[in-house]
Amino acid sequence: MTRLSVNINKIATIRNARGGDMPNVAKAALDCERFGAEGITVHPRPDERHIRYSDVREIRPTVKTEFNIEGNPIPSFVDLVLEVVPDQVTLVPDAHDAITSNKGWDTVANREFLTGICRVFKEKGIRTSIFIDPDPAMAEGAKACGCDRVELYTASYAELFKDGPEEAIKPYLETALKVRKIGLGLNAGHDLNLENLGYYIKTIPWTDEVSIGHAVICDALYMGLENTIKAYLSQIKKNSLLL
Repeated sequence: MTRLSVNINKIATIRNARGGDMPNVAKAALDCERFGAEGITVHPRPDERHIRYSDVREIRPTVKTEFNIEGNPIPSFVDLVLEVVPDQVTLVPDAHDAITSNKGWDTVANREFLTGICRVFKEKGIRTSIFIDPDPAMAEGAKACGCDRVELYTASYAELFKDGPEEAIKPYLETALKVRKIGLGLNAGHDLNLENLGYYIKTIPWTDEVSIGHAVICDALYMGLENTIKAYLSQIKKNSLLL
């Protein structure tokens, strides 16, 4: 069954807006696990506007589920990942001034670079995933780079979902079928929420993991964090059982 990894960046954003240590990011990670999350995701950026490198170092020893660090593999990021050794690293081509992730890798044009990065992390025993757009050619390119998984960038699926789920998911299903055929693991993330998650899981049930942060924290403002995480887990379970 698809695993839910909660991205806790937004909790750090709230903390940083006021300074101090409230809400406490490390406690939030433990609470997410206690409420049923099967993984914790962090995405440190160079300007540390949300998760800080120091947060990653503090959180890593306490996480008992899967710990996933995502980000652009600049030298400081690579050093951090090699230092804390997460269960998974997800390579994302963020520009330094990007508000949020806004595209996947061109795994063909960047094959040499990504191959070298994947080799470095895999030598340390870290499962490596590459963030890609829904394009079978990018999945094949990722395979050639030596990664273990790809994460499909689901922003366009979420954007088009209300106009027609079938059309919105078509390129994702095509790419997911290619990913399964070439033997890679499959993750998904970006703008997934309680409205569109169930259909995605029902259509692509071999998704190994979804990483959700912004929507979880938004829903938690009204439902509470525990009820929100349980609601997301329920969506995954319910739609997996429909197979």
